[in-house]
Parts: sequence; C-alpha cells; structure tokens
Amino acid sequence: MIEMKDVHKTYPNGVKAINGIDVKIHQGEFAYIVGPSGAGKSTFIKMMYREEKPSTGTINVNGVNVAKLKSSRVPIFRRNIGVVFQDFKLLPKLTVYENVAFALEAIEEHPEKIKARVLEVLDLVGLKHKIRSLPDELSGGEQQRVSIARSIVNKPKVVIADEPTGNLDPETSWEIMDIFDRINKTGTTILMATHNREIVNTIRKRVIAVENGKIVRDEVRGDYGYES
Repeated sequence: MIEMKDVHKTYPNGVKAINGIDVKIHQGEFAYIVGPSGAGKSTFIKMMYREEKPSTGTINVNGVNVAKLKSSRVPIFRRNIGVVFQDFKLLPKLTVYENVAFALEAIEEHPEKIKARVLEVLDLVGLKHKIRSLPDELSGGEQQRVSIARSIVNKPKVVIADEPTGNLDPETSWEIMDIFDRINKTGTTILMATHNREIVNTIRKRVIAVENGKIVRDEVRGDYGYES
C-alpha cells in the first residue's frame, strides 16, 4: 500500500528533514509514526499525500509514484486517500453535511449516492444528528469527527493522520482512536503521526520511530519509547 525507497528530503534552506528512508506498509496495517520534535515525522507524513516532494527517492502510495506525480494530478491522487489533520481544516461556512459531501460533489457523484454515503459516515463517527451544524457550533472533538468522516467518504484504501488527537482532551482522544480502530478493521490502512505516548502504549500497533530523518526502530507491536 505504501513503499518508500531511499527517500531524502532537503529543504531550500539546507535543512535535511529526511535522510534515507526505506519502509513498506501493507494493506490493512495500522502504523504509528513517532519521534521527538524535529525528527522528520511531519515531512514523512506530508510526502505521503504530496504536500511535500522528496528530493530523491521513490514513494509509492496506493499504486501511484508520488515522487513523479505532476502537480495537476495531485487533486485526483488525493481523492483516493484520506487525510486527517490536527487542526481539522473544515470549511467554516459549510454545514457538517456539506463539509463531508464536498469531496463527493467534486467528483460529480449522483446526489442520492452522496446523501446515502454522507449519512453513513456521519453515523459511523456519531454525528448524524449534527448534519445542519456549522463547524464553530461544534466542540473540537466533534470537528475532528467531521474531519474523519470527510476523509473516508470516498472509501479510500489508506488514511493518513497527522497528530489527529493533538488538540483534543484525553477522553475525546480515546473516542477518536476508537473510530480509527473501527475504520482500520474494515481493511483501511491507517498511518498516524502522534506524540501521544499513552495511546501508542495502550493501543498496540506497528510503531515506526523516526530520528534525524531516519527510521531508528520499526516494531510490529511497539511502544512509544520517548518521554511525552
């Protein structure tokens, strides 16, 4: 599902964020990306959905060579993956329903199919009763649930999450993780960058630790391994 071969990333200011990464993440896996601040985790994640391009190396995501993808093809590529951000990135003037439906409307899906699928995913994340609410009428946890619903409405094979519980209280974070676990059990690959030591140590999944732009640890059922 995801494969990186000898990937390097150096920014224009000379900072080497990624320094020779090789990794494979298979379909249906759930993997955490952990490491200290400045280790390269965000760059690692951003290259997966082509927010950043590698300087050298190959990145294949869902059968697409992301490193060589033309900028004009990036929006089409992103339709087949789900991305969840720490700061939600919801459209403030659209309702919950409209935020989730937007991705399907962009590909001109039939209105009846849009309605059925949007209600299905909002039911999955427990927000079917909030379809007419605007983002600023929701709590942080509810906004993240909308973000997750939006990320899976196209039925992607892989969901990439960048610190999805970073702005949430502990109780809400566990609720969000329960949703991710349910999504993963449907066969969707989950790749999640996180600083949440307790979650990683409790919900044991594959742990890929990054330091100084390199993978220093890759364990099937690993622990966080850092002071949070």
